[in-house]
Amino acid sequence: MDLVRNRQFGTLITRLIQKSHLTREESRDAFRQILNNEITDMQQGAFLAALNAKGETAEEVAGAWEAIYEMDTIRVQLNTNGGVPVVENSGTGMDSFKTFNISTAASLIASSAGIPMARHGARAITSKCGTVDMAESLGVDVECSADIVAKSIETANIGLFNGMSPQIHPMALGRILSQIFFGSTLNIAASLANPAMPRRAVRGVYSKDMLLPVVNVMKAIGFERALVLHGGIDGSDKGMDEASVCGTTWCAELKNDGSIEEYEFAPKSFKMDLHDCSAIAPDKNIAEEPRRFLSLIKGKEHGARRDAAVLNAALIYYVAGSETTIESGIEAASKAIEYGRVEGALEAWVKNQNREPEKGLAKLDRVSTMIN
Repeated sequence: MDLVRNRQFGTLITRLIQKSHLTREESRDAFRQILNNEITDMQQGAFLAALNAKGETAEEVAGAWEAIYEMDTIRVQLNTNGGVPVVENSGTGMDSFKTFNISTAASLIASSAGIPMARHGARAITSKCGTVDMAESLGVDVECSADIVAKSIETANIGLFNGMSPQIHPMALGRILSQIFFGSTLNIAASLANPAMPRRAVRGVYSKDMLLPVVNVMKAIGFERALVLHGGIDGSDKGMDEASVCGTTWCAELKNDGSIEEYEFAPKSFKMDLHDCSAIAPDKNIAEEPRRFLSLIKGKEHGARRDAAVLNAALIYYVAGSETTIESGIEAASKAIEYGRVEGALEAWVKNQNREPEKGLAKLDRVSTMIN
């Protein structure tokens, strides 16, 4: 252990405890030391907790992202057909209310409309079933190389970079994220370290307080259009990193001209039903989730789950520019499910993001046979 280095790092922690902000450069250098494991585990955890308790600034999150992206991210270049820009949709996780895999369903709906989706997610940490877990249960190869994921995005309009895989972040990110069970700067910064670095995104955050910091970070690191949101639940102080069909959703939108607009909406804003939050919670029997997810994709699941998937897909359509309003995005997303296009998008994803496509498709078929 380097005592001098750790003492110097300790002064940063003290500053955070005293509510002093770090510059982008100081944050970047601190996270470089964390990624290099040059600091004791106790100090790494103390730093993340102190930064979270103080409240992260956009500069601090940008510094963390810079360290992760430069030091611990395998990068890819996408060759899409042009026209529709590449989009990502993801959440920070660590939200206080856990839902089924809404973002995965939404991304498949969008991909079926020809929107290239470059996703970047993780296995479950505080939830029952993370984005990576769900994709894997349906036959997607989540431990493949970044190049295979890129090819899937180019060919099938969707791919998922596993944020906890050494194939994507070979250095330290998996080690750190697997040991943290509270929302931290790292959850935000790491979710931004997408190997494809798309310039448009729908991003959920675990707290309303993170809307402006995160959208400002995204602007600072080169996003051209983004929607950062937090979903609420009527009558509860809990929330989700998804647009909500159970209450108000608060948004901060980065527009094409660089301006940022804050607004909110509720299901009734789009003539959708207000649902009880229990209807979008994960199934108590987690083994049922892949079957229920596929049932939704096939158009056999109605009510709250379908509405949640459609609403969140509509936001992707809107940010991508495929639809000019959220309302028209809802209509387009509903038709994609109704006409069976989303099921085909899932099959194409499994086939293309796979080192062994036959095994992946067989796995998907086994889940499909469980649906009545």
